[in-house]
Amino acid sequence: MTAGAPADPRPAAEIGTGTSANSRERILARIRSAVAGAPDAPITRSYRTSPEATDVIGLFAERVADYRAVVHVVDGSEAAATIRAAMARQGAVRLVVPDGLPAEWAPDDPVADDPRLTAAELDAVDGVITGCAVGIAETGTIVLDAGPGQGRRALTLVPDYHLCVVRADQIVAGVPEAVARLDPARPLTWISGPSATSDIELNRVEGVHGPRTLEVVVVR
Repeated sequence: MTAGAPADPRPAAEIGTGTSANSRERILARIRSAVAGAPDAPITRSYRTSPEATDVIGLFAERVADYRAVVHVVDGSEAAATIRAAMARQGAVRLVVPDGLPAEWAPDDPVADDPRLTAAELDAVDGVITGCAVGIAETGTIVLDAGPGQGRRALTLVPDYHLCVVRADQIVAGVPEAVARLDPARPLTWISGPSATSDIELNRVEGVHGPRTLEVVVVR
């Protein structure tokens, strides 16, 4: 010990023999010993689970459009006409239609994924039309879970045009509400706008990992 230095309060057996990990274990052991037999204290978890949004449909449409997607908000009676008008503007005739998509949303010449289309065949179609599992207003995100009308993940990743129909009752305000609705055991695809990435100089490139064009029809 250096002359004048304060004395080390630890027992002599602990001085110079332990590591940081050993010290941590000693501290934790003392804490466990001190609280042994104490009752569990209730923990209040009053986290905010929903953003304060009074118009979730309007917020969802606004946030989806922020990602450069095309958005339409229509009544149910207008959905079929809106879908066909969107296809005409895109010049899309041959769209892949997953099993379970409502017949009134399907194009006149649907392309079925049965037997499964190859990647080359998916690349050759004009696009895909699907429903979704959940829409998230706060982030403008669409989530697909491969359920009816959505198909397998490749259907929405390979074609260059994705037309997605979202029912108003599928839109929730925030991510926690969306997670509560989703089954984590299912294959979930979270889509926020067209596929895009940026290089180190922030030059945006679209269509690298998925469709370059995302069009969303929200049906009230």
